[in-house]
Amino acid sequence: MMYQYVLLIPLIPLAIFLLLGIFNQKIKPGISGYIGVAGLLVSTLLAGYTAFEYFFTSDKVDGAYQPYVSKTVWMYFTDTLHIDMGFLLDPISVMMLIVVSVVSLMVHIYSRGYMKGDQGYTKYFAFLSLFSFSMYGLVLATNLFQIYIFWELVGVSSYLLIGYYYTKESAVAAAKKAFIVTRFADLGFLIGILIIGYYTGTYDFEMLTDPEGSAILNWASTSFMGLSVLTLGLILIFIGGAGKSAMFPLHIWLPDAMEGPTPVSALIHAATMVVAGIYLVARLFPMYYFVEEGFALQIVAYVGAFSALFAALIAITQNDIKRVLAYSTMSQLGYMMLGLGVSGYEGTEGLGYMASMFHLFTHAMFKALLFLCAGSVIHAVHSNYLKDMGNLRKYMPITHITFLIAALAISGIPPFSGFFSKDEILVAAFEHNKLIYGVGVLVAALTAFYMFRIYFGIFWGKNLNYEKSPHESPLSMTFPLIVLAILSAGAGFIPFSEYVTADRMGFEAHLNYPLAVVAAVVGVTGIAAAWIFYKKENPLPDKFANAFGNLYTWTYHKFYIDEIYLFVTKKILFKGIAGPFAKFDKKIVDGTMVGIGNSTVSTSEKIKGIQSGKIQDYALAFIAGAVILGILFIYLWKGD
Repeated sequence: MMYQYVLLIPLIPLAIFLLLGIFNQKIKPGISGYIGVAGLLVSTLLAGYTAFEYFFTSDKVDGAYQPYVSKTVWMYFTDTLHIDMGFLLDPISVMMLIVVSVVSLMVHIYSRGYMKGDQGYTKYFAFLSLFSFSMYGLVLATNLFQIYIFWELVGVSSYLLIGYYYTKESAVAAAKKAFIVTRFADLGFLIGILIIGYYTGTYDFEMLTDPEGSAILNWASTSFMGLSVLTLGLILIFIGGAGKSAMFPLHIWLPDAMEGPTPVSALIHAATMVVAGIYLVARLFPMYYFVEEGFALQIVAYVGAFSALFAALIAITQNDIKRVLAYSTMSQLGYMMLGLGVSGYEGTEGLGYMASMFHLFTHAMFKALLFLCAGSVIHAVHSNYLKDMGNLRKYMPITHITFLIAALAISGIPPFSGFFSKDEILVAAFEHNKLIYGVGVLVAALTAFYMFRIYFGIFWGKNLNYEKSPHESPLSMTFPLIVLAILSAGAGFIPFSEYVTADRMGFEAHLNYPLAVVAAVVGVTGIAAAWIFYKKENPLPDKFANAFGNLYTWTYHKFYIDEIYLFVTKKILFKGIAGPFAKFDKKIVDGTMVGIGNSTVSTSEKIKGIQSGKIQDYALAFIAGAVILGILFIYLWKGD
């Protein structure tokens, strides 16, 4: 089967970006929206066709889906070490094509209504297309350097979209924060790539992830500080992934990134850019599993579990609905990392890997839906804060029902999609690490609680007298909500384990009924608690906030992590270290150079009269010099 048409999937958004970017002053806003939507629609249809061809018509070998690679040498170093450009089709890249395509298309359609009347409408769609091109390139990459190139392009395009409202200081600061934090993480990624490439002799994914290949079999050949250098390289690559996927402590950029337009939040911070780190670990999963008996994978598991719990606690106390969803995203990304961290490799042992990818797929649908519903609400009441919302179900029935479906899905309530994917992660955790399983169950309860806290706060709660009566969003905004709601409700019934697995060999997954009941019960318990606290206005939330005292204060202030970063950077790095060096540079180094220059100028001022330009002065100097030399040789110099 030839898949050369797959190149069109990323190239179409690139062409649209160039078209809208170059002619943004000449193309009418309405037309630019249609161009953006039409281009993504074609890419989505091609992605769907690719998925159908790959999963249903291509031949398996020994029961395993075979990768399809098309590449050409781009930069040549040695016979074994070179950087290629091309595309790689295998179960996870094809699955990611569907995720990126569906969410991007829905966001493009939604943006036509949400951004209507905006001055930079055409530029906005150009940026969206650039981001889509970058994500397509990332998921189709055949090697570490190619994925790094598109990784950085994703960072640049997300910077442009987060800082889209560039006249707002907060948006500019958020864009810079996201860019700088992820740059530090990407430095680790780059060093990891260089280490892996140097010690394995290849950057190619197929060679790196072959369990029978030299890269994995010879992992113990070189060590440093008690660890294999490949393990150190994998940890550094994970740092890059942790930065993009907002894992603790590199998460601080994600909540602030909500300053961008809400459709951007749905695209970048729900389904595409933030899952790049998950995809990266999954792409290199055989290395993480086999090298040094999975040492780096244990780090992935514990960082994911901690990030999931940390973010869930913060989400409970936030009042900006987009920030609640941002911390919810961080928590669910932690769930996915956790799933990868507790996974085996072959057959049902790879349940965690399959469940993590399944949760990535389902989460993309219901989290994009939650963000777009939030955008619909913000569009109606012109505020992000719960205090300005209440009883909106009467005014916005479609938004209300679709938000409820997404909230039930993320809470893990059967038969919605989140129940199936989250349950499989918990089963994998239970079989491999009881502590991580306990954290996962607690996070499931907290997730249900904070999601229904904002659900009741927006659509029930207090009766507000709105100055301008809210109304349902236009069809261009509600249509994507309905599509994503259908996917959020039904995606769980996809037999995902037959298509996407660690060893590319499908298996039949079954519900573990006792653990499924536990997961469903904690979800229902969280919803019931939110019902008691928030369905109607009452004093209980304030009483409990006071009862928890400092814990509530700490979670409300996000455990002061931002303040710690500011203290370290401003007080220690800038004032304590950089300040003295800057002073030394200015006073000593610059002062020395300035002193030499000033001395030269002063001396030249004093002696410049010697060269007067008058012939008689030069004749006098010549004769005087001759006389002096004569006296020197005749009277003072004596030969032997």
